Amino acid sequence: MQHRTVGDLMTHSVVRVQRGTLFTEIVHVLHEHDITAVPVVDAEDRPVGVVSEADLLAKASRQPDPAGLFELDPAGPLAGPKHAATTAEGLMTSPAICARPEWSVVEAARAMEEHRVKRLPVTDDTGRLVGLVSRGDLLRVFLRTDRAIREEIIEDVLVRTLREPPSAVGVEVTNGQVRLSGSVRRRSLVPVLVQLCQSVDGVVSVDHHLSAEAEDTEAGGAGGE
Repeated sequence: MQHRTVGDLMTHSVVRVQRGTLFTEIVHVLHEHDITAVPVVDAEDRPVGVVSEADLLAKASRQPDPAGLFELDPAGPLAGPKHAATTAEGLMTSPAICARPEWSVVEAARAMEEHRVKRLPVTDDTGRLVGLVSRGDLLRVFLRTDRAIREEIIEDVLVRTLREPPSAVGVEVTNGQVRLSGSVRRRSLVPVLVQLCQSVDGVVSVDHHLSAEAEDTEAGGAGGE
């Protein structure tokens, strides 16, 4: 089975800024390219951080209030070195959490969830920036048609991988939700089939009503034909 990787989904033409890029220049870059964050790279094009709209707004929140309704507390929770910064190096969130082109959608999604970020710079073997993958990019795998998902399950999972006759298992796919019915040769193949279906790009869930022609035992199970 061929699964789409980060390298397949990422944006290749990545806007980036340098450590010394000024606050107002970063604002112009975000506005010009209609993006909400930008990687910060060093002299060798290696990501060292990311500056987002949130980072810039944190800086803006430290500006004096023109209406005089908000009194700035020098020792308050908004105080800190980032809020006094004027360049990308001081404003950025660092270190940059990066992905690799060969990562699966699951790996990238878990990294985003763990680090609570919306996008990941993608780096090559040398650590240089080669792309950017966002949450929206990862969700593109769920745009696959039900027909394409069904065909992959039948042709790749059932026939090529498990060597089951295509007529043995009924496969229904509706809005990415897979329903399996019918019978497989051995009981031990049921969880394997379900797991393989769950790993198919575009699958949201898998429900099954499968039976088996033969029961396995731990001693003589899957290898005993």
